[in-house]
Amino acid sequence: MGDLLDRRLIFVTGKGGVGKTTVAASLALLAAQRGRRTLVCEVDAKGNLADFFETGPTAFEEREIAPDLWAMSMDTEASLRQYLSLQLKLPLVARIGPLAKMFDFVASAAPGVREIVTVGKLCWEVRERHYDTVVVDASASGHIVSQLAAPQAINELVQVGLVRQQTGWMLDILGDPATTGLVVVATPAEMPVTETLELVGHVEQDTNVDLAAVVVNRVLPELFSRSEEELFERLDTDEPRAALDAALESSSRPLLDAARLMVGTRRSRTEHLERLRTGIESRVPLLYVPYLFIRSHGLRATHQVADALAAELGY
Repeated sequence: MGDLLDRRLIFVTGKGGVGKTTVAASLALLAAQRGRRTLVCEVDAKGNLADFFETGPTAFEEREIAPDLWAMSMDTEASLRQYLSLQLKLPLVARIGPLAKMFDFVASAAPGVREIVTVGKLCWEVRERHYDTVVVDASASGHIVSQLAAPQAINELVQVGLVRQQTGWMLDILGDPATTGLVVVATPAEMPVTETLELVGHVEQDTNVDLAAVVVNRVLPELFSRSEEELFERLDTDEPRAALDAALESSSRPLLDAARLMVGTRRSRTEHLERLRTGIESRVPLLYVPYLFIRSHGLRATHQVADALAAELGY
């Protein structure tokens, strides 16, 4: 396995709410900090990638938001317009009018057409070597497989011609594990772990994209040792608890309950982590990001997660 950030195209996905955008933003920041000219692309136009860098809203036209770091958001119509300009030498116009309507018609009728416009733009940036690294805040786990499988689906439908040629080079980029990788984000809870394992199976079966890593977000620290847990149990009896109440000059019950809750929560999450580790191939790195006890995301949190990932990757 090569270094994760040696790959030039990194898709980041995960179940909604697990921190997919957090990890994508942090990986992009980390790549830029290592001197790689980096593009981070938000596929969901309704996302909030800009919040993680405390910058203005992103658009299809990429712009530099930090040293060696550019950001953009995907727009399928703008991507199609750019493709037509490059491949068919059509002039860039404000709107593509009838062609846009025809595209919508074809996209509704043929599976994979809309997705391939998105994936094609990202693969094109890699092929043209505009950036050293392209990090994609991709669709959630329920949609990422159809997005990554789109070039193969089109390739199977069209046997010859320009379309076949276009999907061919995309498949070469997506299928090269030294170039492209998928990062799946999960949290140590039952449903996210279950969805992650299901997604990994679908990716391996239905796409040619390599699983580069699984990032486990919001991992609780181990606050107490076994001996300390035993001490809490001894304190939570009548006489010791009364002495503790007197020393604190208030009830010790909330403190002891909170300690017991943290121990129980971390122990249950450890079981989910073990299930995740045994469910994916041992060659796939499992990267841990600690729980950040903050209420909002911003540049400071992005730096903290980037630092955690750097430590996990051995930088």
